[in-house]
Amino acid sequence: MSAIIPEMSVFLDEKDLQKLIVIGDRILIKPKTPQSKTKSGLFLPPGVNENEKVQIGYVVKVGPGYPIPSINDSDEPWKNINDEPKYVPLQLKKGDQAVYLQNSAIELEFNNEKYIVVPQSAILLLLRDDGFLE
Repeated sequence: MSAIIPEMSVFLDEKDLQKLIVIGDRILIKPKTPQSKTKSGLFLPPGVNENEKVQIGYVVKVGPGYPIPSINDSDEPWKNINDEPKYVPLQLKKGDQAVYLQNSAIELEFNNEKYIVVPQSAILLLLRDDGFLE
């Protein structure tokens, strides 16, 4: 028996998308428009591409990365104590084209546009195009 995961929809103004903060090792992806025809020219019905195990999209925002535990230097009082968290950065950059696993994705909607949030572990492959979102 398969579990049905409800679609999460959030409606924000476009300016609010800039205020969105992606947490940890998560990535916000704008799915690429799926092909409506096969290579042989047959038209695909809506929803066929959404059932594929692997999808492709453009990276919109990237989280800070994997948190590193802070080292407590209480026996060295001359050192400045810094409670600022440190992270191992993610490999992705804004504008990258990412191939990701669909079953790890969470769908969101902003201004009637579909976005996907996935952890870095769901990313299979990147294509870096430096001029895409500029």
